Amino acid sequence: MKAPLLEVRNVTAGYRPDLPILHGVSIHVGAAEMVTVIGPNGAGKSTLVKAIAGIVPISAGSVAIKGTDVTNLLTHKLATASISYVPQTANVFTSLTIDENLRLGAATLCKADAARRIAKAYDDFPVLLRYRGNKAKVLSGGQRQMLAVARALLSEPRLLVLDEPSAGLSPLMVSEVFSRLKTLVSTGVAILMVEQNVKAALAISDRTYVLAEGRNRIDGISSELAGDTEVAAIYLGAGGRKR
Repeated sequence: MKAPLLEVRNVTAGYRPDLPILHGVSIHVGAAEMVTVIGPNGAGKSTLVKAIAGIVPISAGSVAIKGTDVTNLLTHKLATASISYVPQTANVFTSLTIDENLRLGAATLCKADAARRIAKAYDDFPVLLRYRGNKAKVLSGGQRQMLAVARALLSEPRLLVLDEPSAGLSPLMVSEVFSRLKTLVSTGVAILMVEQNVKAALAISDRTYVLAEGRNRIDGISSELAGDTEVAAIYLGAGGRKR
């Protein structure tokens, strides 16, 4: 069996070692695959992606990229492991222009590579080209999310990790952002995202993990989980079988 791009094994993590939020969570993401993590409030979804991103300390278990252990790797070193993380909030510099945001994201690259990758970002997200000289604060929520994703892609990661990319967006902008993410997957970038918009997430992703109380509860093909009564039961607080 081909090794997954990302493999999270039996991870226990939390902001305090004596008070874990995740209890032995395991997930995997294949190359060029979109995987979503859903669950009720307090399920540990954001804690999981923050643990992968090196923001929340992992006290047990492991995170590996292509078989290389990256457990507790600091966030600013993730690019060397081909991971880019986009937080839910404060993911762009609103006092800087769109172009300045991108140039800052490409600061570690040589001049030629930076120019090439920024040009590609404008090709992939043409709305950003329209506002390139404007400060990011003028962008809508969806446009800011696109800027955050575009900047994260400047390191040409194998895996893009997103924490609730649809948060605060209108239904139209959710559709546009998710369409862009689906296009990225078609180019070979794998995506792991946490989402509260369950219907939209199940419609766009390949596979889905459902967490509850910091533990794995259900996982499977997204389209098959869309009408699963156990998924609904978990959101209503009725629990669900482990598998």
